[in-house]
Amino acid sequence: MNRIDARFAQLKSASRKALVPFITAGDPSPDGVVALLHALTESGADLIEIGVPFSDPMADGPVIQHASERALAKGVGLAQIFGWIAEFRKTDTTTPIVLMGYLNPVEIHGSERFARDAVGAGVDGVLLVDCPLEESQAVGAIEAAGMRRIFLTAPTTSPARLAAMCEKARGFLYHVAFAGITGANRLSPDAVRERVTAIKARTATPVAVGFGVRDADSAAALAPFADAVVIGSALVETLAAASSTQAACDAARAFLAPIRAALDAGSAAHAA
Repeated sequence: MNRIDARFAQLKSASRKALVPFITAGDPSPDGVVALLHALTESGADLIEIGVPFSDPMADGPVIQHASERALAKGVGLAQIFGWIAEFRKTDTTTPIVLMGYLNPVEIHGSERFARDAVGAGVDGVLLVDCPLEESQAVGAIEAAGMRRIFLTAPTTSPARLAAMCEKARGFLYHVAFAGITGANRLSPDAVRERVTAIKARTATPVAVGFGVRDADSAAALAPFADAVVIGSALVETLAAASSTQAACDAARAFLAPIRAALDAGSAAHAA
């Protein structure tokens, strides 16, 4: 079983919601990536999204754009990312890892080679922001290799398109809380609840909610109806100020701890 599927099955049986932190690979320091991944799991991360640095991240706001720029300036690319994940897998064989990014680096690496290298390193899923459902044949090797292709849904997704994505969904669906870029502070839990409820009526695949989740309060507001909460820009911004690997790990733990607690409290209250 794919690690994503196994993890969501475990969470469901325990009536818990997944905490999914996002980091940009190589930021704030390429030397500290593996230690940071372990710090995230120690702080309660159930899955980890790793952003592949790209020069034109159209869905991302300034915080993640700048993180990508810093990582690219340090020479971070897929080869290094696969190496870090493989090193992480030496001691963590269960935490699912999803690569999030754009199609261009995959095409440059070669789709089949990308799939082979990703699986070999221990990647469980891939989310490509600019590769729509209609272009799935361009990355067919990803699913053929056993990884989950994660689809994005949005408030503007049409019913027909949503039905098609729900039919194809594996691993989890990533619902974008609002139309816009990452990092904006425009989360409306009531609107998200309505949309997530509509998605869940069409599929048994877990639904994660991201964009606009910045702290414990915003995460807790989503816990009653989302299967997972993704938090990216606020974490990336926090890590950017770290002056060392230890400082980054400490900052990650301090940032995630109250969010983990709020998610667990919200899940418990909903179950009761």
